[in-house]
Amino acid sequence: MSPFTGSAVPTENWQHIRLDVTGGVATVTLDRPEKLNALTFGAYADLRDLLAELSRSRAVRALVLAGEGRGFCSGGDVDEIIGATLGMDTGRLLDFNRMTGQVVRAVREAPFPVIAAVHGVAAGAGAVLALAADFRVADPSARFAFLFTRVGLSGGDMGAAYLLPRVVGLGHATRLLMLGEPVRAPEAERIGLISLMADEGRADTAAQDLARRLADGPALAHAQTKALLTAELDMPLAAAVELDASTQALLMNSSDYAEFHAAFTEKRPPEWQGR
Repeated sequence: MSPFTGSAVPTENWQHIRLDVTGGVATVTLDRPEKLNALTFGAYADLRDLLAELSRSRAVRALVLAGEGRGFCSGGDVDEIIGATLGMDTGRLLDFNRMTGQVVRAVREAPFPVIAAVHGVAAGAGAVLALAADFRVADPSARFAFLFTRVGLSGGDMGAAYLLPRVVGLGHATRLLMLGEPVRAPEAERIGLISLMADEGRADTAAQDLARRLADGPALAHAQTKALLTAELDMPLAAAVELDASTQALLMNSSDYAEFHAAFTEKRPPEWQGR
């Protein structure tokens, strides 16, 4: 994401989500606890636009995506989205589905690590948002459910059929997307859907701790590692190692690379600059 903007100015108030940025860590909180943080058209649009703005900001080095109340996110709001889409023509439906995919792309393409802090339910679009994150930190109450076939839609929604096999393998992904059955925390951890299991009620804290560790580290190296992990998913080995070589050559000219050597020589911790 380019840091250069046109005449647009950063948004000061987000109507459908809560944002806090402290010390390089952005925390984005889905804030409809009475609806288990069900997503609306406005929430999707805010997430899409916010991620674009944060991706242009050099101030953000890690992001935590969390949910207020009893769960992470129960997916799209049944009344405000599913009910509304029944009255839309194909063009409007395509616009909506493209927007939801843009949110997932924005998570994957953001130049900083994204950590989903999952407690309680992560269902439907909520499960895909967590899936798109670089890390999923969850507590024992977490359960994931890719519910799309349960409402008569394809399980391959918002990039789920692309991302899930790459996280848990084709066999598990087929079962989860085809049947839409919930996967509770122990099994989710076993199949690799959970990156880090937190203690009961501590998913948010553990996610913040991980975000702080990442934000205090070499941001440029993290950004390039994330970019390579995404880009090389579909590359042949020859192209991947060539891209690795080009990236490393660029990073070997970075201030952070020189700073590591200076810190090592002077027997002190590196002072990472992210450049």
